[in-house]
Amino acid sequence: MKASVPKNVLVIGTNRSQESKEIARAYGEAYKLPPAQLFMLDCLPGEEIPLSEFRTTIQQPVMKHLNTTKQKETIDFLVLTKGVPIRITPGGFSVDSALMSTPLRLPFSRNPEKLQPNPYYGNNKPFSRKKFGFYLATRLDGYLVSHIKQLIDNAQKAKRAKGLFLLDVDPRRDKPGYQEINNSMRSAAQVLKQRGFEVLLDQKNDFVGGERNLMGYYSWGSNDAGFSAYAYRSLQFRPGAIAETAVSTSARTFNRASGGQSLIADLIETGVTGVKGYVSEPFASALCRAHLLFDHYTAGRNLAESFWSATPFIQWKDLVIGDPLCAPFAASEK
Repeated sequence: MKASVPKNVLVIGTNRSQESKEIARAYGEAYKLPPAQLFMLDCLPGEEIPLSEFRTTIQQPVMKHLNTTKQKETIDFLVLTKGVPIRITPGGFSVDSALMSTPLRLPFSRNPEKLQPNPYYGNNKPFSRKKFGFYLATRLDGYLVSHIKQLIDNAQKAKRAKGLFLLDVDPRRDKPGYQEINNSMRSAAQVLKQRGFEVLLDQKNDFVGGERNLMGYYSWGSNDAGFSAYAYRSLQFRPGAIAETAVSTSARTFNRASGGQSLIADLIETGVTGVKGYVSEPFASALCRAHLLFDHYTAGRNLAESFWSATPFIQWKDLVIGDPLCAPFAASEK
């Protein structure tokens, strides 16, 4: 994917983190963004932030910048960088999802019966803030700055490829509350095969690892009864590859951690270009739907559009990693 000078993306970092500033600068240089599209906050770096501080040090400054610079009319995508908190307390809401939903003025609710429907869910059309009334957010984060710069580089190098798409079903999850995720993977396999992609749909009890040149990946991660951390960390990805794991705290931290559920930061380290995770328990109903994710991505939607159009709710626990503009299957790619 060749770099251009997009007018629809705003990069958000914090002046209180050297890493954040370095990452924002690297992304800006990749696209030759003008200074007005690089916005630095004054929020404290870390992974958690109280709701009151989120409003005063993140939400309000970003919205003021968008309104006073007239970027409100051009920006569709927000790109947050490592150092900007990921989780709002209490409630464990995603900073990214809450920030992008701000124009909709939604209430924060922890009641699983009152989650906020995503107006873009299931949509395979290009996204715009003007049409849908909110923004789409992604994040550049990972264990190390080198891993995060790799996200940017991989997005720039991304090209259409036939596969491999690995969809690792856990048949022991074929029961109420979970079967929909397995069935979504099965539907995704059918869609991808019909389009001529190489697909490995594993429906055995084992957990698959060691696959190389992956273009897409979905599994139950550490929720798979046969999970192997070694197998998980042995996966290797092509530039432009995207992934999701049905793990409720897969984005709880981007610092190295021992114990607990599997982390998407491990997939970032092994070369994935885009991946979705959750900063706290989202419930299975909120998980990304594989059949929508891979259908939309291989049909030409960009990374942000593909993940968020496969996400049922907003202002919730979701967090998307990667360059929102990455679109290796767009019609312009040959």
